[in-house]
Amino acid sequence: MSLKREIIATQNAPAAIGPYSQGVKVGDLIYTAGQIPLTPGTGKLIEGGIEEQTRQVMQNLANVLEAAGSSLAHVVKTTIFVTNLGDFTAINKVYGSFFASDPPARSTVQVAALPMGANVEIEAVAIKVIHQS
Repeated sequence: MSLKREIIATQNAPAAIGPYSQGVKVGDLIYTAGQIPLTPGTGKLIEGGIEEQTRQVMQNLANVLEAAGSSLAHVVKTTIFVTNLGDFTAINKVYGSFFASDPPARSTVQVAALPMGANVEIEAVAIKVIHQS
């Protein structure tokens, strides 16, 4: 069986800052690129602390997933990259507000640095929404 790769692109999320796609759909799975707290349209890092940055990242992820025919409700796995694990509680507070029930599986990793000086980056794997008639 051969699965088709479909590139996901939306103006409602920041444009790629390198040679990658915002997302890729293969079969019923959607893989997002890691999202950092850039504002769609301007491509600039938002101002504010870790909570504001996490909120923007989650909104960017939601927009990429929507463009792919899915949503945060259909995320099965996320990976969070953070430059300071001391921000873990603040990130969890915001992240948890986007996954009020049945949160996805998750990994969190501290890294030395992220693109454009961001403090948090999150990537996701989701299933596409299957509409039943």
